[in-house]
Amino acid sequence: MHAHDQRVAFDSTRSYPLTAWTHGAQKHLPDAISLRSAWEVEEGFSPRATSIDKSYIYRLLVDPQRDPFFMGRVWRVPELDRETALDVMRAEARVIVGCHDFAAFRGASDQRESTVRTLLDVSVDRSAVDARMIVVRVTGDGFLFNMVRIIVGALVDVGRGRKPIGTLARGLETKDRRDLGITAPPDGLYLDRYRLRGDEDRPFPHGI
Repeated sequence: MHAHDQRVAFDSTRSYPLTAWTHGAQKHLPDAISLRSAWEVEEGFSPRATSIDKSYIYRLLVDPQRDPFFMGRVWRVPELDRETALDVMRAEARVIVGCHDFAAFRGASDQRESTVRTLLDVSVDRSAVDARMIVVRVTGDGFLFNMVRIIVGALVDVGRGRKPIGTLARGLETKDRRDLGITAPPDGLYLDRYRLRGDEDRPFPHGI
């Protein structure tokens, strides 16, 4: 998985200007990580505990040929060139919006007692930048392990005709993981937005 907007909090034993964290700390980070912004919070602050909602996006490349520029960054699914694929995927996505028991939409290693979550929005759109790209955006108040990848896998399998229409509704009803499609690979998954209480008072560059 990749992330545009990941939050990390820690208690420091030293006091530095915020620019020292955003600039000075960069040289200690690997090339795959960039520190975009920093602010002071109270001791013991936890991003997870103050989360309002999170948005993930998943990028699907509809191309019969692989594109080296997107290797490891998208899931290439050429079968989604079917004329009805987008409409079918959108209809399936609407079914899971709202508060539901998503027991069927979690990985086997997730042992949390409560599997009830609220999805605020699930959209399936063609990218305005690259017509070959389909972007699935999922926004919710919390997620189970592999939940977004399982949602995308089910949407794709319905879109390309490997699973029947009504598959996601059936998963909600039976709570059985076996009724859904495959788990989408991690390549196309991005944590796109992590909204916290008090974000309006923090200089964080949303929408990177």
